[in-house]
Amino acid sequence: MTERNRQKHVSPTENESNIHTDFLQNMTYGDYLQLDQILSGQKRLSDHHDEMLFIIIHQVSELWMKLILHETKAAIESIKRDDLSTSFKQLARVSKIQNQIIQAWDVLSTLTPSEYMEFRDHLGQASGFQSYQYRLIEFALGYKTPHVLKIYEKDPKLLEVLTEAYHAPGLYDVAIQALAKAGFSIDSEVLNRDYSKAYEGNASVKEAWLAVYKQVDQNWDLYELAEKLVDIEDWLQQWRFRHMKTVERIIGFKTGTGGSSGVQYLKKVLDQRFFPELWDIRTEL
Repeated sequence: MTERNRQKHVSPTENESNIHTDFLQNMTYGDYLQLDQILSGQKRLSDHHDEMLFIIIHQVSELWMKLILHETKAAIESIKRDDLSTSFKQLARVSKIQNQIIQAWDVLSTLTPSEYMEFRDHLGQASGFQSYQYRLIEFALGYKTPHVLKIYEKDPKLLEVLTEAYHAPGLYDVAIQALAKAGFSIDSEVLNRDYSKAYEGNASVKEAWLAVYKQVDQNWDLYELAEKLVDIEDWLQQWRFRHMKTVERIIGFKTGTGGSSGVQYLKKVLDQRFFPELWDIRTEL
């Protein structure tokens, strides 16, 4: 073999003498990520090949939602302490994560109606509607509905976490508080509202955001905060739309496994708004 041919067959790691290979006493990549737990969590209830796809897509989405909550909670705390620049990085990351979750629907849509029907009955009444992390995201964005808490009565510890989040100020609440701290006149009933109620639009909040958008140079941080919030709601609604269309593609207008009206319910959800004034002012600018 010529030297030139021998070099073609050299392994990329052959000349990397510092690469660690002895892990008898040291932590490995798999140890750090606890891959033994993660990769053993796909328990199919049927023998159908495509059930693995269904499980993994939803597990991956739940992991991304965990990171969304991690970043959103941090952003709320950053805004509370008037560190808006840090919140921008955290909220921008949330938007990027949302994009990843949206792309997951493209993978799930490779599941055909006939394939899904082969294992759907094995799901029983389990449904994405019951995702507690999705509820925590809704709570963090200010959308609160008391009836959903009943779903989690089976697990007292989880119910406690959800109840605490249900009564806590959301991302938009602290953004409105930031407006007040900056000197904008915000109605006291908004600043002292019951956080367990879904946020409803307010004229003083609308006027404040309108002023921010009309005087961007004087209110750059608040303007950037507003746009980060619009990004998040925009991506969330795109996620919901892709969810609805994927469900329609796979099961049509059948009732959901959790008892909801399925596609009809998901269409109604598209009408929910989280930061109403930030959308309303666009007509008036």
